[in-house]
Amino acid sequence: MSRGGEMVYIPDDSDFSSFRDQCESLEGWHCRYNKAGVTVWSQGQEESCTVQKIKTRISCKDVPAETLYDVLHDTDYRKKWDSNMIETYDIGRLTVNADVGYYSWKCPSPLKNRDFVTLRSWLPLGNDYMIINYSVKHPKYPPRKDFVRAVSLQTGYLIKANGVGACVLYYLTQVDPRGSLPKWVVNRVSQFVAPKAMKKIYKAGLKYPEWKRKHDPGYKPWVYPEQNTLPSVSLAELSLQHADSLENIDETGLPEDHLSTSDHEA
Repeated sequence: MSRGGEMVYIPDDSDFSSFRDQCESLEGWHCRYNKAGVTVWSQGQEESCTVQKIKTRISCKDVPAETLYDVLHDTDYRKKWDSNMIETYDIGRLTVNADVGYYSWKCPSPLKNRDFVTLRSWLPLGNDYMIINYSVKHPKYPPRKDFVRAVSLQTGYLIKANGVGACVLYYLTQVDPRGSLPKWVVNRVSQFVAPKAMKKIYKAGLKYPEWKRKHDPGYKPWVYPEQNTLPSVSLAELSLQHADSLENIDETGLPEDHLSTSDHEA
């Protein structure tokens, strides 16, 4: 996401347009998985490279685009469906469509768990929606000893309306995990982790309307900015999170047969 400079900035229309193009283009992408309505691609990197760019797509029948957009914003609901999440919370708002947040992620054992601090921005475009983020440093949320601080170079979602009451979801991510990972992990992400995550989001979309009716149904600060009570954050408080300033651990020797059994759940 960085424009080559050192300044943290809020993405503009050209950034969203570029992100959409990456989601929709097939040029330079290699298909790694294509089953049951889920497709996964990787781009231009050797398989042994840990900083891969991964793109996934899933068709979501019976889930309107605006519902999936709500699902991906609603941190309270995320605690219900995202079993890989350890903790997530919003730190502060930058503008009506940008904020800073924290997310920690349970990696498959025996890998160490990762966490992120990211600047997130979102844009509704007619019947389509985009949410994108990249890693930043916030002085009050430094790396923690119990996590490896990873770096999102660019991560986001494109939700495209697909007829009445249905949509197509793209998820594109390029993350530096700050660790030399075994090759089996990199392969596993595209063959197992990414498809499973997309199916989870789809199922969460099917169940969201019923859940939301019982949990503050009118509260959607991502749609109604006046509801946002987060403290304001200044761009001046933030700086770019450079991967080379973080601890880099070597996990290449970890064997695949020590994976936790919970990671094999369908």
